[in-house]
Amino acid sequence: MYEAYWELTEAPFDNSPNPKFLYLSPEHEEALSRLAYVVKHRKGCGLLTGEYGCGKTTLSRALLQRLDSDRYEVGLLTNPCWGPADFLREVLYQLGVDTQEKSKPELLHMLNDLFFRNYRAGRDTVIIVDEAQLIDDDAIFEELRLLANFQTDDRFLVTLLLIGSSELREKIRRIRQLDQRIAIRYHLNTLDRTHTANYIAHRLKMAGQARKVFTDEAVKLIFDFTRGTPREINNICDMSLLIGYRKRVREIDEKIVAEVIKDTVGVS
Repeated sequence: MYEAYWELTEAPFDNSPNPKFLYLSPEHEEALSRLAYVVKHRKGCGLLTGEYGCGKTTLSRALLQRLDSDRYEVGLLTNPCWGPADFLREVLYQLGVDTQEKSKPELLHMLNDLFFRNYRAGRDTVIIVDEAQLIDDDAIFEELRLLANFQTDDRFLVTLLLIGSSELREKIRRIRQLDQRIAIRYHLNTLDRTHTANYIAHRLKMAGQARKVFTDEAVKLIFDFTRGTPREINNICDMSLLIGYRKRVREIDEKIVAEVIKDTVGVS
């Protein structure tokens, strides 16, 4: 409702994982580069972890945009809270195979056949498990290990990308055989103050507004409150633009940001 007032073509601080708004800080760029390397060089398994709200899911969507659909068949799993057989069925479903098969050996055979079909057709199979820290059954990690075993004499038949918050690292360390199969891993941190300012400016620019909307003092307060977490930055900036629109101001200063923060933390 404030877009026209701020001369924006769309809402700049929506928390959906739209790769258009991805801000490539040095860490985000490195993370995306490593994910792409794992896939394009068939390294078998890669791990991306990071703090909550730091942009991991958006990075995964940006990676998908960079993969040629003619060469790669990608299965994206975003809610990995299943039992082993349900997990394998979901992998198949995300790769285009709908089945009611309940036998785990048969499901693994179906996956093996699918991987080989893609291999013979010159296509690479990629499975991305987002929010993988939600896996609370070690049997699922064992299924992931089994999937990582599908290979010919000279290459992996499937690439696994596991994406999740910090606790995912600890969960995987418990599964030693899976941990050993992770070729490349990276941990994504939150933004520093300079990159917080750049992040805000980048998202405004992607939404059609190139001028400086948030004062330096406002950005400092946003950084101090959010500790550089993109998801929280989005929330504060979105509400600040709304309040600024209602007040008919021409820029967002620290007073408006402080008002938003006060409402956020519930201080009376």
